[in-house]
Amino acid sequence: MNHFYIIVNPRRDRQLKLTKEIQRFILANGGTCDYQVNREEEGMTFEEGRIPEDTECILVVGGDGTLLRAARNMAERNIPLIGINTGHVGYLCELEEATAIQGIRQLLEGEEYVVEKRMLLSGRCIGTAGSGGERLALNDIVIHRCGALQVLDLVISVNGEYLNTYSADGIIIATPTGSTAYSMSAGGPIVDPKAELLVVTPISPHTLNAKSIVLGAEDEITVEVQARSGGQEEKAEISFDGAAVGALKAGEQIAVRKAQASTGILKLSRLSFLERLRKKLQGYSL
Repeated sequence: MNHFYIIVNPRRDRQLKLTKEIQRFILANGGTCDYQVNREEEGMTFEEGRIPEDTECILVVGGDGTLLRAARNMAERNIPLIGINTGHVGYLCELEEATAIQGIRQLLEGEEYVVEKRMLLSGRCIGTAGSGGERLALNDIVIHRCGALQVLDLVISVNGEYLNTYSADGIIIATPTGSTAYSMSAGGPIVDPKAELLVVTPISPHTLNAKSIVLGAEDEITVEVQARSGGQEEKAEISFDGAAVGALKAGEQIAVRKAQASTGILKLSRLSFLERLRKKLQGYSL
C-alpha cells in the first residue's frame, strides 16, 4: 500500500503537527500523501473531489467524530479508512498518536491487515411539504425531545406495519457499529460491528417494560411524532451521528433503512471482536 490521503480535524491536531509528520514519513518511504482539513463543524463543505482516484487508504486524524464524518463523506468511494485518535475516547480509531507512524509503516511494508465492512444508515424525513433528501449515518440516527422537559409520543412502524408507541425522551436507531455508542448508554445490546441489523432503543422510556428491539437489515423503520392533547406544539430534533440536522413536528415522520453504500474500516490488530469487547468490559468494571 503506497497511496494515502489524510483527513484531519484541525481542533484535534493543532498546527497540523501530526498530519505533517505522517505526510513526511510516507513521502520519505516512497509513498504518496496529501491532506485536507475538515472544517464541516464550521459550516464549510468537505471537498471529496480533491481526493486522488488512486488513493488506497484514508488516514483520519482526530477522534470518533472525525471518523464518522469521513465515513459519511467517503461512502461512495469504497476507500478504507483508518482512524488515528488525537481526541478523547477514540473507540472507533485503530491507532493512537504514539502508534501512528508504526501503523503506517506496517501498511507501507505490506504487512497483513483486514478491512471490515460496516453498514450505514440512510434517513429521509417525510414532512407535510413532502420528502427531504437522504442523509447517511455510521453510528445512529436519533429522534429526541428539544425544548420543554416533557416526553414525546413516538409511533414506530416497520415495513408499514405498526409496532409500538413509545412515550420517551427519544428513540435511537443504531447500526452494529453504533451499538457501543449512545445505544449502549441507553441500555441497548452490544452487537458485533461486522453484523448487519438494526437496533431500536428508546431513550428514558416512561414505562417499565420498554426494551430494545433488534430488526433485520432490510427492514425500513418509520418514526412519527404524535400530537399530544392540550394543543401543545410537539417538536423532535433529529441527529445523525450526533450532529443535529433538523426537526420533526407532530404528524411528520422519518424513514430509516440500511443504506446501499457501506464503509470499510481498516484493522491492523489481530484482536477479535470478543477480545476487544472483553478488554472494554474489564475497563468499565474497574
